[in-house]
Amino acid sequence: MNTWELVVYEKVKNDELVGILMEPFNNEDLTEIREELHLVTRKLLEFASCYGFSGNIWQDYLTFLLVTDENGYSLSAEKVGEIHGSLNEYALDDLCLIRELYSLDLQGLADVSQVSGLGNLMNYEAAKEGTVFNKRIRGHIELLARDLAFAESGLEFKEVLTAFYKQFGVGKFGLHKAFRLSDTNPGEILPIRKIAHVHLDDLVGYELAKKKLIDNTEAFVAGRRANNCLLFGDAGTGKSSSIKAILNQYYDEGLRIVEVYKHQFKELNTVIDQLKYRNYKFIIYMDDLSFEDFEIEYKYLKAVIEGGLARKPENILIYATSNRRHLIKETFKDKETYGDELHGSDTVQEKLSLVDRFGITIYFEKPERRDYEQIVLSLGRKNGIDMPAEELIAKANQWEMYHGGRSGRTAQQFIDYLLGKEDA
Repeated sequence: MNTWELVVYEKVKNDELVGILMEPFNNEDLTEIREELHLVTRKLLEFASCYGFSGNIWQDYLTFLLVTDENGYSLSAEKVGEIHGSLNEYALDDLCLIRELYSLDLQGLADVSQVSGLGNLMNYEAAKEGTVFNKRIRGHIELLARDLAFAESGLEFKEVLTAFYKQFGVGKFGLHKAFRLSDTNPGEILPIRKIAHVHLDDLVGYELAKKKLIDNTEAFVAGRRANNCLLFGDAGTGKSSSIKAILNQYYDEGLRIVEVYKHQFKELNTVIDQLKYRNYKFIIYMDDLSFEDFEIEYKYLKAVIEGGLARKPENILIYATSNRRHLIKETFKDKETYGDELHGSDTVQEKLSLVDRFGITIYFEKPERRDYEQIVLSLGRKNGIDMPAEELIAKANQWEMYHGGRSGRTAQQFIDYLLGKEDA
């Protein structure tokens, strides 16, 4: 086949390894061919090691190109599945050509070129888990690769791939849960490879606070009206963990999170422009949000929440955590300064009004002693701590006196300490 004929799938068309393997080989340039095939072998091995794939690595690699190619067809299929019109025909022509790549005989190439390692990639066994995809996503891609390889026609090949786009999406937003902004390329959204596997059942206590967060998030992922949320209260009470648990709970329903730090607020409009047309629900997550009196980044946040002439995207909410109820630090000195201003009260209201831009505020308070003890007992049971309840509680109360006071975080740190002693 001629990959230059591809119109929609540029990622396959421009791929280095596809280009090498599609070159016509002859015996006159065997040395150069072997060098290129060694390059292909090395790159495919790196790919398999990074992502943890097994089986026919060539087919997995092609499938990876297809599920990460954000083009007009794949983005449309992500939203509606099968589409009609001219784009559909162009995509079908491309995929009929790409289907031929799946039958490439690496073992035959290995025999002719005497690059033995190339043939071994048709039945590769992974030595360890990959570092980029979680096991579940990798499994779906491997299954898709097998289904595409067995497709009996270009039309069937396209139908199988389109169904994957509709169910799982395409590109980084389809294959990852959480994201952050690049430190070197302003506005670039990067996947977070590993996130904490916190689940709502792991968070003991704070039932009323969790219910408010769950109800708002369920409305959001269901396409109903929902509000921006501010989670505030004492340190270590589970504010950040609750948001991480929400992500793990509703990821399968299309929820994604983009973490943005205070110094990146100028990039918020650029971020929103990249998210607003995707077929996912995005939470822009701001952890430990607070401002000193001299910081003005809160103005960018207010502008984004309030919106300008453009309509606020319905697939984006802001969830923030803070130890402060009013986010922006105030002092008695502020009152003296404002007293010198002609409209000092306006300045005060501008600084305090940021909280009002969050439709829902949820308070996470320091647990009472009985609640703290119940958290410890629950965490002890979940982690298999073999200790009488009275002794566990007594040690937990002693621990919190010297380690930051009563909180869910302190309880978890105490359990981790006991587990560390048992493992030693």
